[in-house]
Amino acid sequence: MLACGCATVETPVAPAGPFRGSYLRGAMGTVARIVVWAPDEASAVEAARKGFALIDTIEASLTDWKPTSETAAASRAAGGPPLPVSPILLDAVAVAKAAARATDGAFDPTIAPVVALWRTARKTGTLPAPEARDAAVALRGWREIALDRVRGTVRLPRPGMALDFGGIGKGYAADRVVALLRASGFPACLCEIGGDFAMGEPPPDAAGWRIGTHATPPLVVANRGVATSGDTEQHVDIDGVRWSHIVDPDTGLGVTERRLVTVVADDGATADAWATALSVLGPERGFARLPKNVEARIVVRPGLGTASENVYETPGYRKLSASR
Repeated sequence: MLACGCATVETPVAPAGPFRGSYLRGAMGTVARIVVWAPDEASAVEAARKGFALIDTIEASLTDWKPTSETAAASRAAGGPPLPVSPILLDAVAVAKAAARATDGAFDPTIAPVVALWRTARKTGTLPAPEARDAAVALRGWREIALDRVRGTVRLPRPGMALDFGGIGKGYAADRVVALLRASGFPACLCEIGGDFAMGEPPPDAAGWRIGTHATPPLVVANRGVATSGDTEQHVDIDGVRWSHIVDPDTGLGVTERRLVTVVADDGATADAWATALSVLGPERGFARLPKNVEARIVVRPGLGTASENVYETPGYRKLSASR
């Protein structure tokens, strides 16, 4: 795949065609899917090729798993001078910082030191020592990220600070792919990365894209983003307690209440960030902070072996359900 740069949303220059192309490929530690309506199969294949290439470029910049990534370089440079970065990382930091502000830090792109500790805890089955956890939590500071769009630089002011796009990266990448496809003349399109969706215009003769998510009735939406979050697949049991892979930034520990969250927002990155935030905050605290353009459903399961569950939905979410 050839790499390509980020695209901005433009007015589509060609109508959707009669051919529906749906393509899958591994990306960002999961599976990515691109669906596009095009005049013919060759056009659909080329559009998907460009979309997957863009995902590769974004992943190479935002991953914290590879020491060669821009994100890793920005974290290593913490405490030093501003670091020149690519437009992709510059934009992703700006989007992540805005999401942190909106969620009041329940989503935090500087949570990397805490996440690193929790990854070790999940592997070893041992909770982090309190002093190590306190030190990692103290390194948070999304408000301190210095972003200079004119010079194209990012700076983390304190040594030890580090970036983590795990709670927003897939939604962000899906947004950029949809923007690219729109600008290329394919307005009826969808990109899903590991259960996080961004979508353009609906398919021909359809009211919207029918999105099926875990523990929720299907949704019919278009020109929106949808994200899911929960501990269904990723969790660890330590001393009889089920801990989620989702970490509370304030405590430095995994969330213990079992919450399955689905969020619908204007774009994938916003949905992704709020899915993470609501997994931490829960319905009581979280719904009170939701912006007007964000709808959500939270299923709370009290504990292992418990059949009962409580379902919380915003009024707007109910209207999007295809089955009601």
